[in-house]
Amino acid sequence: MRTQTLEADIVVVGGGLAGVSAAVAAARQGKQVVLINNRPVLGGNSSSEVRVWVCGATAHGNQRWARETGIPGELYVENQFRNPEGNPVYWDDVVLDTVRREPNLTLFLNTDVSAVEAEGPEDARRIRSVTGWTMGSELRTVFQAPIFLDCTGDGLVGHLAGARYRLGKEGRAEFGEEWAPEEPVREFLGSTLLFYTKDHGKPVKYVAPESAIDISKTPIPRSRVIRSGDSGAHYWWVEWGGELDIVDDNERIRDELRGVILGIWDYIKNSGEFDADTLSLEWIGNLPGKREYRRFIGDYTLHQGDVIGQTAFDDGVAFGGWSIDLHPAQGMYAEGAGALQRFSEGLFEIPFRSLYSANVENLLVAGRDVSATHIAFGAARVMATCATMGEAAGTAAVLCLDHGVTPRQLHADHREDLRQTLLRWDASVLGVANDDPHDLARSARVSASSSLTEIAAGTDEDAELRPHPLADDLGIVLPVHPRLETIDVLVEASVDTTLVVEVYSTGKPQNVVPAVLEHATTLEVAAGPARWVRADVPFAPGAPQHGIVVLRANPDLSVRTTAPLPPGVLTLVRRADNDDRNVQISQDELLVQWPTKPLRGRALAFRAAPASAALAPERATSGYNRPFAGPNEWASAPMAAGRDEWLRLDWDAPVDAREVRLVFDDDVDLELNTLHHHRSPDEVIPQLVRDYRVEVLPAGASSTGTTGGTGEATWTTIADVAGNRMRHRIHPLPVGLGAISAARLVIGATNGAREARVIAFRVQA
Repeated sequence: MRTQTLEADIVVVGGGLAGVSAAVAAARQGKQVVLINNRPVLGGNSSSEVRVWVCGATAHGNQRWARETGIPGELYVENQFRNPEGNPVYWDDVVLDTVRREPNLTLFLNTDVSAVEAEGPEDARRIRSVTGWTMGSELRTVFQAPIFLDCTGDGLVGHLAGARYRLGKEGRAEFGEEWAPEEPVREFLGSTLLFYTKDHGKPVKYVAPESAIDISKTPIPRSRVIRSGDSGAHYWWVEWGGELDIVDDNERIRDELRGVILGIWDYIKNSGEFDADTLSLEWIGNLPGKREYRRFIGDYTLHQGDVIGQTAFDDGVAFGGWSIDLHPAQGMYAEGAGALQRFSEGLFEIPFRSLYSANVENLLVAGRDVSATHIAFGAARVMATCATMGEAAGTAAVLCLDHGVTPRQLHADHREDLRQTLLRWDASVLGVANDDPHDLARSARVSASSSLTEIAAGTDEDAELRPHPLADDLGIVLPVHPRLETIDVLVEASVDTTLVVEVYSTGKPQNVVPAVLEHATTLEVAAGPARWVRADVPFAPGAPQHGIVVLRANPDLSVRTTAPLPPGVLTLVRRADNDDRNVQISQDELLVQWPTKPLRGRALAFRAAPASAALAPERATSGYNRPFAGPNEWASAPMAAGRDEWLRLDWDAPVDAREVRLVFDDDVDLELNTLHHHRSPDEVIPQLVRDYRVEVLPAGASSTGTTGGTGEATWTTIADVAGNRMRHRIHPLPVGLGAISAARLVIGATNGAREARVIAFRVQA
């Protein structure tokens, strides 16, 4: 046996998306990181070995402006470009390339950690090393580091180190959870195997093997929707093991799941009830995709009230938006629905205190082993949300080393530093304003070539307009800053009638639902062709936020829709929406009652007044990196051929700068599910800036011509980029350049959007 000892700054165990995001985050911030994975591919349940689609806060399009940024967002956008068909094998390499391009990151695949050396009393344990066995290489490695991350999903490292954890469901009284059972019970969300099919274009027979289970003798045919054309994660409900021990009984669970899949395929092929003559079974997973096992106890346990009530934490470092998604312990053999879901009205936060062990001093956790109750875990467990936890935990590990503190001490003394660092890296943080003392843009004067001041859609002469019957209540989400007074809509009436128009505020700043009625008015509409009608909708919230103008349903009226959506605008439809009949969704929430999906990507023809400052130049330095009480971005006027748009920073006194950080708009309302549950036709996000350059004005150099003009020779170009398809770009300033008095971003083209859009323009000291 070969044995080696390897020292690192940070050791991450588990190569799912939580572990990948943690390791990449720490490596990018300068630490020597080891990432250990017990499988030959990265990605965990999303890998080609298991093939679960990566879900997250967008919740299959139910949540608005909810897609993750930072490292999981980067993976999503790259997969959209490289893998528009949603091939799980191609996704493997999107993840692998992201890891391998980091020079500070050492990857160990096929390496199973089976031993942990820890010391100290029960309430103050400390990990000294973990030991892994690399199977094909017959190599035993002892990994030593001052700080460790358990991203294993099952929580193996923490378990071996003596970290306290929970198993099963808490009783209702412990956290006051309405959905919890009356008494604690050791039941879990089960595991799943998936399968893929192939159409051969000619008849293909299927002879069921002896291990196939006859599903006609089970509740499956009458309690689950089976379709011959579905495969992959459409069969997420092939789930079992919730009444067993997910780890101890893993092999038994796998065999049962495989037998049921073979039985389902026998039922599809040979029952005579399906059109499946030319279909064959191309692939079956052999590695159960686990949903739940150990959940570590941190200094805070996320619970149902935090998810549904959207608790705002002063140590919020990640967010989710998936529903509380609970499955029956009997899994596929349950008589009722395969899942019961309840949504929060918008995104919910995950606190840093849920990402470290309460009794192992140098252990951070992320992913399925987060400190949460079974109920809250139902919303936090999906992979993109796990990845946001991983990026936060990896960044926290870096700061623990930099400050020489434990995770608990980091929370006590440096939690705002953690949140600002995450914001600087464009991570998935919610409601965190830029308060970074090292961001010089915060003290600069901001100007631009132009700004989009009219919030409107479908007003151009060449706009493509489609009639849309006002059969349902419709909502126009639009940014309000400083006030809204009137809205014009294009309406056609078949008879003389009335139109009820209301304006609502959204409640919480991250929410996009008509929560509080602010004003209502009724308009008389005469019969006749489409015409513009004006409604008074006074709304002056006192600070930037989104408002929602609601047009109440009237079968005698139709409106016009157009595309694309302007910045900061969405369309809501009051209509029940559920695209998976195996799921029972609670209809109590406004979020569910007002989906965007029926008119996603389209706007009503409207124009709001007065002129808006919601997309003014200073919004690019306002601090938030995502929609939160408004779009939080600068948008230019529609770009004209041959004319650049620019955004400029000027300082009263020269400043010493190290780098420029840019965040462009990649439409976080668009779901980019890795296997493309919803398909987008655009391989590159149209809203992203495509061609740009970054220039700085050295101290003492003159800037001739009009402010921001782009022809002066005294500007120094530090970056000239063509064909950009990324959201977050970092450009270092040349060594020896000296102090600067101004910086500007000059934009030549977008990837399709009419306006140049910039979310953040930072200049780091």
